Amino acid sequence: MSESSQPHLKRALGLTGLTLFGVTYMTVITVFTTYGIVNQVTDGHLPAAYVVAVVTMLFTAASYGAMVRRYPVAGSAYTYTQQSFGGAVGFLTGWVMLLDYLFIPMINFMLIGIYLNTQFPAIPAWVFTLAALLIVLVFNVLGITLVNKANMVIIALSVVLVILFMVLAFKHSLGGNTEISLIEPFTFGEGGIGAVASGAAILALSFLGFDAVSTLSEEAKRPRKDIPRAIVLATMVGGLFFILVSWAGAMAYQPDWESLTAGEVDAAGVTVMNNIGGEAFTAFFVAVYVVGAFGSGMTGQVSVSRILYAMGRDGMLPKPLSRLHHRFGTPIVAAVTVSVFALSSLFLSLDTVAFMISFGALAAFAMVNLSVIRTYLFPKGGRTQPLTARAILTHGVAPLIGFGLTIWLWTSLEPGTWLVGGIWLVVGVIIIAIVTGGFKRPVPKMDFSENDPTTEQIDQLGEEYPLDPRR
Repeated sequence: MSESSQPHLKRALGLTGLTLFGVTYMTVITVFTTYGIVNQVTDGHLPAAYVVAVVTMLFTAASYGAMVRRYPVAGSAYTYTQQSFGGAVGFLTGWVMLLDYLFIPMINFMLIGIYLNTQFPAIPAWVFTLAALLIVLVFNVLGITLVNKANMVIIALSVVLVILFMVLAFKHSLGGNTEISLIEPFTFGEGGIGAVASGAAILALSFLGFDAVSTLSEEAKRPRKDIPRAIVLATMVGGLFFILVSWAGAMAYQPDWESLTAGEVDAAGVTVMNNIGGEAFTAFFVAVYVVGAFGSGMTGQVSVSRILYAMGRDGMLPKPLSRLHHRFGTPIVAAVTVSVFALSSLFLSLDTVAFMISFGALAAFAMVNLSVIRTYLFPKGGRTQPLTARAILTHGVAPLIGFGLTIWLWTSLEPGTWLVGGIWLVVGVIIIAIVTGGFKRPVPKMDFSENDPTTEQIDQLGEEYPLDPRR
């Protein structure tokens, strides 16, 4: 079979499709994914935690955009750090990042079960979880075009819900049903900035949409131009909605978060909806939330299957993971692998999954920020032209701030999360040892040196350079 007839990822997405993919991955109603968990950590100051998270993520989103312009291929943070710091560091970054990508579909399947069970208590939550898992697998195998069409419907329904929720929430609060001031949810509260930082660290999972966009670089029509724009747009749009929705919720419903049980915290979204809109609105919320969670789980599985595909292609994970479906051009083996892993959602707790997603996400975000500094300011082989003030600001100062902020949030996670994350990292080191024959051989990595633009060309011109057709 000739190289041109080999199955490959299809370039089908423009700027709108890429942005919709990112926003759908985050989903504007993802506020209710960790609504109870973060409110409990911050004592009702969820909006303040979102503001801190949004500021941090905008710096990191800019770093992702810079790296996509240099390496417009599937693999995301895995590829960026691999090319910047070598195969070993790249693999370990991708390996830690797998924590958030593998758990993202899982947390959505779990929430589908939790919320549907509130409306149909006679049916166990795990039944809904398993059904969602299987349906998402089918969509993933059928291809990115079908996923893109479903995204538009999901976003439209989510926006309708968000508008209705905000109208009812502010009507409820302005009608004298709450004594909370408009500014109070944005303060640090009694827990101080430490509690808000801990909450913001958990909320990192809400912003994986921009990382997910970068994994579609080989399915974008103009990757170097549209992917960076879509990353920033998705972060800004998603972040704005997160802040507004969490603010409306804080104005409408503020219980004693410390007194709630684990089950009440997990399903806090249902409680706040019922408090402001009654049973009918709650039923509508559950229906739309399930659709949104389905969309987020679907895009999440699409993204992680592409990362596994990239690692399999590089030889760091089993080669079958890089196998594409001959008809649909999708990574079929990787998609099935993700679905099998997601079966653990049938017995894990929601807060455990949320913490692990944030651990992997923040680790990857920190490394991408460092990769920008390494790639643009200290490129391999040295720079051929002197640094400009603009380059120092955009590729030095900005990513350094992003790195500092992500490390701050990363260290705010619970100690138990670090234990599990550390064990996962050790497993990654063992894999490297096996692949390299006890560290005797270099870690495999993709070579992007030939036919690629130089750092200075991207930095100064920002032109659309053709991709090497052999990739």
